[in-house]
Parts: sequence; C-alpha cells; structure tokens
Amino acid sequence: MSESTPITPDPNPSEALDSVANNLNEQAMALPTPRANASADRSAKTRQLLGMKGASAGETSIWKIRLQLMKPITWIPLIWGVVCGAASSGNYTWTLENVLKVAACMLLAGPLMTGYTQILNDYYDREIDAINEPYRPIPSGAIPLPQVIIQIWVLLIAGYALAFVLDVWSGHEFPTITAIAIIGSFIAYIYSAPPLKLKQNGWLGSYALGASYITLPWSTGHALFGELNSTIVILTMFYSLAGLGIAIVNDFKSVEGDRQLGLNSLPVMFGITTAAWICVVTIDVFQGLIAAYLVSIHENLYATILVLLIIPQITLQDMYFLRDPVKNDVKYQASAQPFLVLGMLVTGLALGHAGI
Repeated sequence: MSESTPITPDPNPSEALDSVANNLNEQAMALPTPRANASADRSAKTRQLLGMKGASAGETSIWKIRLQLMKPITWIPLIWGVVCGAASSGNYTWTLENVLKVAACMLLAGPLMTGYTQILNDYYDREIDAINEPYRPIPSGAIPLPQVIIQIWVLLIAGYALAFVLDVWSGHEFPTITAIAIIGSFIAYIYSAPPLKLKQNGWLGSYALGASYITLPWSTGHALFGELNSTIVILTMFYSLAGLGIAIVNDFKSVEGDRQLGLNSLPVMFGITTAAWICVVTIDVFQGLIAAYLVSIHENLYATILVLLIIPQITLQDMYFLRDPVKNDVKYQASAQPFLVLGMLVTGLALGHAGI
C-alpha cells in the first residue's frame, strides 16, 4: 500500500472562502437574469415594431405586423420636413385650423406615403431581406404576399385622397399637394421596382431617397400655407444632396445582401471606408453651402446657428461612423441626425423670414 498524501490545513480559511464566494458571484453575474432577459425581449419587440435594425421575429398580431411593415421610425424625417415647409412659407400662424392642417399633412407624409414606400420597398426587396434582415415580416413569412399588396394599395389610395382634401382645404386652383403625392409615389415605385430599380445605382438611388426625405415633404408643407415656387424647390433639391449622405448610411446594413445580389450601393461600389467618407462629406459640405446661401440673403444669424449645428455632426461622425460604419450606423443616426433636422428647421425659418 502506498502512503496517502497528507492534507495540510489552509492557514487562512476565511480568505479561501472569500475567493470561492467571489468566483460564484462572478459566474452568477455572467448569467442573464430573468429581468435582463425580459428587458432584452422588450427592446427587440420595440425595434421590431418600429422597423429598426436588429429586431427579432415572432410577432403574431396582424396589426403589429402591418405597422412593422410601415417602419414608423422612418416617418419622423418626413413629418419634420412638413414642419420645415410650413416655416419656409412664412405664413404659418398658431390657429386651430392651421394645427389641424399640419397634423393632416403629417399623416399624409408619414404613415400614408412613407408607409406605402416602405412596404413597396420590402415587397421588392424580399430576397435581399432574407439575407440581411430575415426577421422582417415578408421574409419571415409573418404575412402573406397578397395581404402585403392590399396594404400597399390601401395606403396609396388613402394618400391620394388626403392630398386632394388638403388641396381643397388650402384653396388651391391647381392640386399642388396631390401632384407632389403622385410624383412621390412614382419615385418610390421606380426606386424599388424593376426594371428601373434606382436603388441598384448607388448615386441615383441615394439621391432619390434623399430628395424624398427633404424636397417632397418640405414642398408639401410650404404649399399648404404658401405658394410653392421654383426657388424653394431648387433649394430643397440642393439640400437633398445632404440627404443623399443620410441615405448612404442606410446602405451599410445591407452591404452583404447587396453584394450577393449585384446591387451597386455606394458601399459595394467603393468599399466600406470610402463610402463612409463620401457619406460624411456630402452631409457636411452641402449643409455648409446652404449656410453660405443664407449669408448671401442676409440671414446671418440663421446661417451662424446652422454652422453651429454642423459642428456636433462632424464630431459624431469621427466618434462613431467613420470608425465602424457597419456597426455604428444606427448609433450615429440616433445621435447626429437630430442636429441635421434642426438645421433644416433653421433654414426653413430663415427662408420664411426672408420671404423667399
């Protein structure tokens, strides 16, 4: 028989027990708690409902699925564009009738026309979404395609009807707002649908998207309270070149699917790094040129405020977007885009003050 190894008592038993307790605590902290799981689940469901990146599949309510298809998070810039247009008209006053007009116009620009655009885009992008965002309602099979088509038509017809009502309400001899709605829906169609499918071309697709987010709602809001003129249309189309940069941000989340299916988005055409620089340069430079225009019409205070709003955008571009545009695209948009949209309102107020 061999001798057993003698057991030597630990001279510091309390320290040994503390060490074991600390290890157990660290392991316990590494495990997800029920509260953390519940919080993560709520966050995923919220992102799913708003139509944001990083959502999860599994929603069963048909009305929530329909709302998810319309991507409510994308309504905000267009609703804001209506406000900027009302400001640039120089005729908005705070009366109950005007508030109701603006609210109806926001409904037109956001849930109806943007909702139509987003569902149309999802319908024609279902193969790409199956690669990039398989949790979306169409690729996940949460809603049948015939119901998707019905929802597209309902939103489009309701949008045209409301646009005509707004024209009558505003006393337009020519149905300006209805015409804008028709033009917008046509751009949305050729952006998403073959054979043109503008989004296949990085430059044309991104500009079409930028103009849809700035020129169309801005012109609608302006026409609601004033006479839409060529100066406003040209200026907002120029401002849309800054919107082109914002549109490029959206392409980074789908770069893999675009590459596989042959869509020439700017990140596919130029690579991630170069496309990120194109994006930030267009955002900053064209806002700066708008500020220069405001100086030229002697709206110096508004021009100064606009420049001050560009500075934090540049800072956030360096902090988030340029370092990792694929990972930080949503974080960058959430932190920097408020400064861009505030700059749009400043420009609208300046144009209204100058009587452009």
